[in-house]
Amino acid sequence: MSAPAVLARRAMARVGLYVFVGLVLVFFALPLVWLVTTPFARTPSYRVPAPSFTLHNFRILWDNPYAVRSIGNSLVLAGGTAVLAVVFAGTAAYALSRVRLPGRDAVLYAVLLLSSIVTGTAAMVPIFLMLFQLDLIDNRLALVLVLTGGLLPSAMFILKDFMDTVPRSYEESARVFGASPFQILRHVVAPVVRPGLATIAVWAVVQVWGNFLLPYILLHDPAKQPAAVIMYTFYDEGGQPNFALISTFSLLYSVPVVLCYLVVNRRYGFRFQGGIKG
Repeated sequence: MSAPAVLARRAMARVGLYVFVGLVLVFFALPLVWLVTTPFARTPSYRVPAPSFTLHNFRILWDNPYAVRSIGNSLVLAGGTAVLAVVFAGTAAYALSRVRLPGRDAVLYAVLLLSSIVTGTAAMVPIFLMLFQLDLIDNRLALVLVLTGGLLPSAMFILKDFMDTVPRSYEESARVFGASPFQILRHVVAPVVRPGLATIAVWAVVQVWGNFLLPYILLHDPAKQPAAVIMYTFYDEGGQPNFALISTFSLLYSVPVVLCYLVVNRRYGFRFQGGIKG
């Protein structure tokens, strides 16, 4: 085969590759384009609308008695769960990293395995019965505790690797100056493993933000339900969606998670690593 033919064949292959990549990008970009443009369309539908601009859909959403409030409820649930998961998982991971117990690693792996098998769906009945007997149904604090308990095994497992990389010499130096174990954990260990704590915080927020089943079952008052549950009410009895509400609410619903990503990415660049950088 001549050299021009080889070059032409390579050029055609490269053009075909570029066309394929372009089609894939368009395929994945269309939902994002719909999410950004449809809330401002005059006649929202499942299609990407023609260029137009109106705030009428936002007024419809604002008039809904539960829509905007549900986003605040989601922030409370996600923020509370993230704080408790970071605090409890951090202290537990530090203890597991520093205290030598027989069968420690086996217990940690067993807890992680059981938490993966017995998920929130499988444990829903005993959780509901327990909260019912404690008169904690429709209690947001109880829901935060349940969500935190479901995330703790994996969070402990992740953070233990970060804790293992903290040099013990740092802690020994702090003890020489009379620091208590709590002060060592707060002022010496926590700053070193801050990327790991940020990882757990972001992961907890994402896990809770899209959780539908637990809030749907454990919270009966619509005024307390998060956005993931309230979105379910934007369908009529025949199952037809209200595109004006769904599109606008979806845009607002995605903003906190995007902001969370941008803040953490600006601070850490998602280069989460344990230990000390040289």
